[in-house]
Amino acid sequence: MWLTSSSCVQLLIYFFIQVLALCDHPSILDKSETQGLFSADSIERAFQIIDQIPGRATGAYSHSQGIKGLRDQIAAGIEARDGFPADPNDIFLTDGASPAVHMMMQLLIRSEKDGILCPIPQYPLYSASIALHGGTLVPYYLDEEAGWGLEISDLKNQLETARSKGVCVRALVVINPGNPTGQVLAEDNLKQIVEFCKKEGLVLLADEVYQENIYVPDKQFHSFKKVARSMGYGEKDLSLVSFQSVSKGYYGECGKRGGYMEVTGFSPEVREQIYKMASVNLCSNISGQILASLVMNPPKVGDESYESYSAEKDAILSSLAKRAQKLEEALNSLEGVTCNRAEGAMYLFPRIRLPKKAIEAAEAVKTSADTFYARRLLNATGVVVVPGSGFGQVPGTWHFRCTILPQEDRIPAIVSRLTEFHQEFMDEFRD
Repeated sequence: MWLTSSSCVQLLIYFFIQVLALCDHPSILDKSETQGLFSADSIERAFQIIDQIPGRATGAYSHSQGIKGLRDQIAAGIEARDGFPADPNDIFLTDGASPAVHMMMQLLIRSEKDGILCPIPQYPLYSASIALHGGTLVPYYLDEEAGWGLEISDLKNQLETARSKGVCVRALVVINPGNPTGQVLAEDNLKQIVEFCKKEGLVLLADEVYQENIYVPDKQFHSFKKVARSMGYGEKDLSLVSFQSVSKGYYGECGKRGGYMEVTGFSPEVREQIYKMASVNLCSNISGQILASLVMNPPKVGDESYESYSAEKDAILSSLAKRAQKLEEALNSLEGVTCNRAEGAMYLFPRIRLPKKAIEAAEAVKTSADTFYARRLLNATGVVVVPGSGFGQVPGTWHFRCTILPQEDRIPAIVSRLTEFHQEFMDEFRD
């Protein structure tokens, strides 16, 4: 089966598992047997974390923003990544990135007259959250011909159009690396986006949960915070919320529900409201908080676990890169299908040019043409893809999203089934 979401993958970095196990069962930390079962650095890290948890147990409540010592570690990790200072008081630990997105949407949206600029195609969390909180989605279209690039001219046009209709556009969502499109935005493009948000007075909502997933040598991840600081913008110059999650990357611990948002450039009055929103839920789960701190502060050179940790990380990312390339090549070999380069994240979003008869057959059963194709594919092969209409697409075009998550040795069989089905489908509906 071709998985439709990373929610079914668990990559299990051994150091992370050891620390979490020890924190859940701290009574064994002092046992002599533990020394032979766990690495010295995992034991040391667990001791440090347990000492910071109220009640010294993962079942306890914490500060509403998250445990201070864990926020310290995350801030240090951000600083090491970006080369610019990070304040632990700017960190809000959450049950994955999704609750953080909902929190910001609830704070930003006052009525249907408030709009959020959102990419199309987009991860449906954003359209759903905007609708849930009663706002207006203001779409901007990623440029498929330019590798799903973000065109500032389109942003300006969409902003002006929305404002002319009386919509108060309050924020811009950028997903980098992209979901569902898999692109990695160039640094110059990020600078243009920062300038745009600064000029237009928009909050920049930066979905950066796939920051570890880069598969091409000519691209690398740059956080929006790093880019803004490198441009000379200080703390008060740009309102920025950066989202990170433990569900993605090379770790893929989806069920632990860990994540955070870093909130910078807001007034004390707004920060107080953000804190109130966090306090409504008391705190995020402690295991997720711990894992978020481990992701941003993994073993270092000289630690006992460093070599095994690095080997696990490199193997996972290398395998994902190979899978991405193989699937990209396979998709581009299909009749009527074109697929942009798989640069990052965990997805491919190929365009499929369907015969007129297939589109008419879909209309006859009252469904979209891409959904019709995806259902036929599932029924014939057991391979699951998600219709592009679920993410948004330029009207008159059809796409589907697939992940690069099946095990590497299963991909040839998946490609074979997909290729055979596609050829039969095209022959059946050929004009």
